Amino acid sequence: MDLLLQQRLVVVAGGSSGIGLACAQAFAAEGARVAIVSRSHQRLEQAQRVCEEAGLHVHPFAGDLSDADQAQAVIDAISARHGAINVLVNSAGAAARHPVSQLTPAHYLEAFSAKFCPYINTQHAVLAHFLGQAQPSLRAVVNIVGIGGRVAMPEHVAGGAANAALILTSQGLAQAYGCQGIRINVINPGFTLTPRTQATLERMAQRSGESLEQTLARQQASIPMGRFARAGEVADLALFLASPRASYLSGAVINMDGGAYPGA
Repeated sequence: MDLLLQQRLVVVAGGSSGIGLACAQAFAAEGARVAIVSRSHQRLEQAQRVCEEAGLHVHPFAGDLSDADQAQAVIDAISARHGAINVLVNSAGAAARHPVSQLTPAHYLEAFSAKFCPYINTQHAVLAHFLGQAQPSLRAVVNIVGIGGRVAMPEHVAGGAANAALILTSQGLAQAYGCQGIRINVINPGFTLTPRTQATLERMAQRSGESLEQTLARQQASIPMGRFARAGEVADLALFLASPRASYLSGAVINMDGGAYPGA
């Protein structure tokens, strides 16, 4: 199926690693023009090398998206250099996990600063860009949030609260801007094979006294499909949701958890 993404300008926030990098590669493989954003120049250079080795081209931009002014400046710079933005994929930021017994009010603020703010700041800048230009044929946002925004998890309460807030704002903004041809959808991945998940599993193993292999096996056994998601699988869904092929889909929240939480 032709997803009609050739030459579209796609911004992937958090595009230097994990699911964000998989999305950047997938959009570039579809012929889109892809700008990736990260705080780290080193990670951006590494991601660019990975893409080039695969025969793909991306445009790196550095900025701390948790700062609203920097997020606006990055989006302005991308637009000035490459033209009208068609798609935003938000995959930047992650909240730290803490046992409930150690949670403090400061941890909730940290979680919102780490996860909620980068998404909202970047989305706000892109929405203003969408509204300030002649309406193109494609204007879409895909927010890659997390199943913790739908399912309460004791070690992910603060981060889950930030995720839940992102889901609600995504749906509210989808309702508000749908009349102007802007679509906003959410993907909620469960455990996905990324460096971030690896670090989470290592912490879980350390706290439980298990080996990393035992923790991985136990977590995967709890999933009906018997395995974690691959980053490329999440990217495939992001491609479809962003594309004109999903032109009547907005305000959707799609869980990608291998069937672990039916009805969530």
